[in-house]
Amino acid sequence: QVQLVESGGGLVQPGGSQKLSCVASTSIFRINVMGWYRQAPGKQQREFLALITRGGTTNYADSVKGRFTISRDNTKNTVYLQMNSLKPEDTAVYYCYAVLENTYWGQGTQVTVSS
Repeated sequence: QVQLVESGGGLVQPGGSQKLSCVASTSIFRINVMGWYRQAPGKQQREFLALITRGGTTNYADSVKGRFTISRDNTKNTVYLQMNSLKPEDTAVYYCYAVLENTYWGQGTQVTVSS
């Protein structure tokens, strides 16, 4: 069992930046893939945003490519999502996930982009 705890959400103005963190309860060297999804208000499905593999390979959704950056700190068992040039349509609950023998999810953190 792996616990993931996200933090860093909040209210940000359009054009601003926010950095989300996801701390894993185990060494992230054990984790094959970590990444981020989001679920916008009124939408049933979660949207893939970004992932990073154990080897450091990254992949991004077209909707966030060039604006969001995923990174990891192995010493802190933490994955980050740096979000720049935020738009109101980025408003959502952001979820961290980790793939080992199963897929694990965090509880989510709310990001609201509004003036």
